Amino acid sequence: MDALEVKQFGFTYAGAGEPALEGLDLNLGTGELALLCGPAGCGKTTLLRCLKQEISPVGERTGAISLHATHIGYVAQSPENQLVMDTVRHELAFGLENLGLLPQVIRRRMAETVNFFGIGPWLGKKVNELSGGQKQILNLAAVTAMQPELLLLDEPTAQLDPIAAGEFLQAVEKIRRELGITVLMSEHRLEEILSGADRVIWMEKGVIKMQGRPGEWAAWMEKQPLPMRGILPAPARIWGRLSETGDSETTCPLSVAQGRIWAAEKANRNKTFACRRPDSAGGISGRDSEARGTVLKAGTVWFRYGRQEDFVLREASLEIFRGEIHVVLGGNGSGKTTFLNLLAGVRKPQRGKIRIQEGLRPAMLTQNPKAMLTADSVQEELEELSERFGYGEKEVDDMLERFRLRDVSGRHPYDLSGGEQQKTALAKLLLLRPDLLLMDEPTKGLDVFAKRELKTVLEELRREGKTVLMVTHDLEFAAEVADRCSMLADGEIVCTDQGKEFFASNLFYTTQTNRMMRGFADRCVVPEDVAYE
Repeated sequence: MDALEVKQFGFTYAGAGEPALEGLDLNLGTGELALLCGPAGCGKTTLLRCLKQEISPVGERTGAISLHATHIGYVAQSPENQLVMDTVRHELAFGLENLGLLPQVIRRRMAETVNFFGIGPWLGKKVNELSGGQKQILNLAAVTAMQPELLLLDEPTAQLDPIAAGEFLQAVEKIRRELGITVLMSEHRLEEILSGADRVIWMEKGVIKMQGRPGEWAAWMEKQPLPMRGILPAPARIWGRLSETGDSETTCPLSVAQGRIWAAEKANRNKTFACRRPDSAGGISGRDSEARGTVLKAGTVWFRYGRQEDFVLREASLEIFRGEIHVVLGGNGSGKTTFLNLLAGVRKPQRGKIRIQEGLRPAMLTQNPKAMLTADSVQEELEELSERFGYGEKEVDDMLERFRLRDVSGRHPYDLSGGEQQKTALAKLLLLRPDLLLMDEPTKGLDVFAKRELKTVLEELRREGKTVLMVTHDLEFAAEVADRCSMLADGEIVCTDQGKEFFASNLFYTTQTNRMMRGFADRCVVPEDVAYE
């Protein structure tokens, strides 16, 4: 029996002129893991919310949805929007208590869940002390404890570091495999999950354009316009590029392991790989950053949230130079967001000093874009600070066009997808013309098109002499744009390198391209680096 059946389903938001979803046909079998993909704003989040009655948006429906699952679990895009209790222990118990379960049953389910997810050390913590990634894992654990038959995941790895994302997806696969739970997951980052999925569902403008097995979908994507292919994992993109130069293989690798097997087969056939740009990552060459002068400096900074708490940062030091794009990477809970808040002046360190160049105009994009959105429409949001900062209608129109927000300019920001909210918040900041842009997970929720535009924006800011400091888990994007990268671990900056050198030297915190081509063509960091000799 199918867990879910959708027939000619359509949905139009209240007051909207165009439907958000139109003529959808979809069946999910019991125990199936399906990926829901497509550009930001194509309707993925709307569809997932329509499948969960308690959070279904207000609007007009057509067609039918038949749910054969009694209990449906949902993990939202933004962890903060789903957490309702003060501590981890209370959060895990909240859903079970609302199901009316007996106390002994609740204790047993909580014990099982804590051990399954390995979150025992978090039990006594307050939820506001967790990192974004830890909050998302807590959300999954709390939903799983309620034993759903259908699990809806809305970009669950957007705030997880690469290692935590892999562990999260392994947990999802284990839940599906051992419990037979059907999973429908919306996702932009496909590197870790595509090869393990049963089906990919591709949406555009509220319509399902293609459904098929991962290999079939990848082959279909290779025939689409070049920008769309950017959503494919690096091994598939490398295979596609080299296919255009004489490689007639028909099996497209979808993971690093499959990519290395393919590369080994090519090497056995006397094909030799080479790195086209061994000294630059993503076409960005290393420069003498120090000659441009320091705009922001943190010296031996210490910080903790309470007098009885452990220090989150210990002797953290970092120097940011004018006109560079500097990326800070690290695991969930390592203190990246805390460090960024200190550098932005949102919090003060207990020890150490932070100096910012006098007269510099800073702006900060927070991890939760909703915190920046206060108007009743996207248009009003971008116009809100026009008088204070001296920009006009033309600049607003340019931003709407640049970030592809014109079609949603009349909608309330809270009715947008996570990616559209992120683009709106970023557009609002850029209208302020900052000299120093601090960004916390700026690619969260962005599709491949929006990432390309963000890359263009960052490169323009750098050419204008502006400075960008970014905290992110998106290693692939960081490798394309970073002039320098720093690693934050155990409360301090443990290393800082030029972008190319950073990724070429790492084993875990590196790109799929580097992991796939190591030993075949060293120092390849992005797919464009890989070529035949």
